Amino acid sequence: MTLRPHTLCLPQASLTPSPKPSHHQTPKPFFTPPLNSPNYPSLSSSPGLQFREKLIYLETHLHANPQKALEKNPDFRSCPLSSVQSVVHCLSSMGIERAAMGRILDMHPQLLTLDPHLHLYPVFDFLLHDAAIPFPNIRTSVVRCPRLLVCDVASQLRPALRFLLRLGFKRVTAQTTVLLVSSVKGTLQPKVDYLRSLGLSQKEVENMVVRSPALLTLSIKNNLMPKVEFLVGEMGKDVKEVKKFPQYFSFSLEGKIKPRHRLLVEHGFSLPLREMLRVSDGEFNAMLIEMRLDCAGF
Repeated sequence: MTLRPHTLCLPQASLTPSPKPSHHQTPKPFFTPPLNSPNYPSLSSSPGLQFREKLIYLETHLHANPQKALEKNPDFRSCPLSSVQSVVHCLSSMGIERAAMGRILDMHPQLLTLDPHLHLYPVFDFLLHDAAIPFPNIRTSVVRCPRLLVCDVASQLRPALRFLLRLGFKRVTAQTTVLLVSSVKGTLQPKVDYLRSLGLSQKEVENMVVRSPALLTLSIKNNLMPKVEFLVGEMGKDVKEVKKFPQYFSFSLEGKIKPRHRLLVEHGFSLPLREMLRVSDGEFNAMLIEMRLDCAGF
């Protein structure tokens, strides 16, 4: 057998000598895109350079705190930059702008290393379909309560939604999705049980929490109990007055309820909870003056 000579296939450009640069030509400056540029090419395989690139991306592109990320999420140290970028792409696709991402990632650094397809997209799918949150309101829901993104759908979000629907909520909104991150047994049910213990029926409690969902976010020990004690012990009112005005529990005991009650008592007046608390400070003072003038016969 006759062996054929081996032919080297070289690029055509290598066969042509490069022209000598003219001394009269001004060489173009070499441009290096910044590290946080989306067009920045992959750095060398040096782990140190890749690590630095990731920190710079986090700080300059997302305005998040790299130190907090390293402290709170050890996996962030070894994850590739592409993993972080996939999370950013997922959040961005749901309308969450970069300005909000930094705060969200600082609050929950574990998001940086989650697989969006396993953890994030299922949450968004739940919010869109199970909770029926309109797409334009998804961003508001997440920005108001970033914890939604780190909750498990099956064990946390779906049971909480079912509980709220049984309580009488027609649906959750961007303002009430914060209730979805609360434990049914540890947080939501105990609030209902406490209100029932005041002598209110299940139906009355359901009407109260639907009208004032914030009731389910308040501490029994630090909020509900002290306000009930003041309502009954100091104000001398029937606890069932809260049926008509459940928003009573949302007002500050020291900042608004006590001072206004004290002013009314000093002048011998009494008002229903709604009239006493819903108005601004200026409107309350004007109402108090008008009541005093009426008593004086003016």
